[in-house]
Amino acid sequence: MTSPDYVRHEHHEFIDASEQALENGTLQSILGRLGDTLGARNREAWQAFDQSDQVRERARAIKDATLADLDQHLETLEASVLSRGGHVHWAADGEAACRAVLKVLQTHEARMVVKSKSMTSEEIHLNKALEQAGVEVVETDFGEYIIQVAGHRPSHIVGPALHMSSQDVTDVLNQVSEEPLSNDRVELAAFARRQLRSRFAAADVGITGVNFAIAETGSIVLISNEGNGRLTTSLPRIHIAIMGIEKVIPRLADLPYFLKVLARAATGQKLSIYTSIVQGKRAPDELDGAEEFHLIILDNGRSQILQSPLRESLFCIRCGACLNACPVYRNVGGHAYGGVYAGPIGAVLTPLYGGLEDYHHLPHASSLCGACQAACPVKIQIPDLLVKLREQLHASHVATGRMETLAYRSWAWMLRHPRIYRSVTWFISRTLGRVKRRSGWLRRLPGQLGGWTRHRDFPAPAPLRFRDWWKEQNS
Repeated sequence: MTSPDYVRHEHHEFIDASEQALENGTLQSILGRLGDTLGARNREAWQAFDQSDQVRERARAIKDATLADLDQHLETLEASVLSRGGHVHWAADGEAACRAVLKVLQTHEARMVVKSKSMTSEEIHLNKALEQAGVEVVETDFGEYIIQVAGHRPSHIVGPALHMSSQDVTDVLNQVSEEPLSNDRVELAAFARRQLRSRFAAADVGITGVNFAIAETGSIVLISNEGNGRLTTSLPRIHIAIMGIEKVIPRLADLPYFLKVLARAATGQKLSIYTSIVQGKRAPDELDGAEEFHLIILDNGRSQILQSPLRESLFCIRCGACLNACPVYRNVGGHAYGGVYAGPIGAVLTPLYGGLEDYHHLPHASSLCGACQAACPVKIQIPDLLVKLREQLHASHVATGRMETLAYRSWAWMLRHPRIYRSVTWFISRTLGRVKRRSGWLRRLPGQLGGWTRHRDFPAPAPLRFRDWWKEQNS
């Protein structure tokens, strides 16, 4: 059974949560395979796609241009949805979005909800709000269903239960199974299918997220590898879709660019198994679909981000590619980040949505190696965004300890005095550098610096400074 620490971790516990993740052998084994599975598939998919760079640039340009006139595109989207007989609700924050959902449910006296494909609903804690109102909520994505039964948060955008082994999943599902289950994956999937099929037919309301919303047609696009999304949008009488304001794209002709990059970035597929374009409520001549369609358009801080230097974070299409590439995520997993969004993009989004003071560790949870930017299908400059957040932390003096302040001031002072800098670097290279010449690594650092060497070695100073080597080469 997995540790309850996956439930407890909050924003201020990033360091402790990371320590626990590094000491969890099962989790380390799972994360170690991440680069060999999803990460490798991502790389292979881009290498096999001759026009990948041009298509990624085009997708990025569409996002950039859309955000420049976002208000107009959202108004067009609203008008298109209304023209098809749908309903549109504007939500300034998570509480307003939850109230809008509850109002629809109360109007129709709905008591059971099935959900599919919605990280945004995790962001606004929708399940908790519905359960407190006495509504039964059932997650129908297999991974989301597992973590709902376990009481966990998602650990990955694409694989919510990625942190769990097959035995962990078996232990969790045995809590709701009348007969003992083995850890055979086919058997586990078959059990979940039996559990969920009846819920689709019994549910009053289906709730989904939105991968993309097309302004000119009023359509929403859902992309998945499971058929539950289509059941959620077609069997219940009411369909509610929840989207962040950044999910809109202007035209149907823009969609293929995103379809070509999203699946490749997420799972290495050319195209996801299911791409559903939902046109609102069922038309009179159609056999399936919801009788009523509601679109909730969520701000929740996004309009403030739109006006800030971190605007580019709104390009994100929630593929998870940056998580697969990130050396930090692949060591500590998703729960250490303390929010709904993990990994490099989570280190940007979570402080923006939840407050920089509460999530002050996350902008530093990166080596700034650039692997995330290389993996991103819309080329978001994530390292640059993290540096900007660090600048904000420095300017606001949030979570800056005395030792850290002293270290930076000492370093700055030394850099302003070249003679002292040269003397210190000469002394270090002639002592520590030469002592550690053979191994090239420091296995233990003193004091608070010991956090670095608790789980990895630190590169030792070079035995010969560059300036000394240069003199030798030119003498």
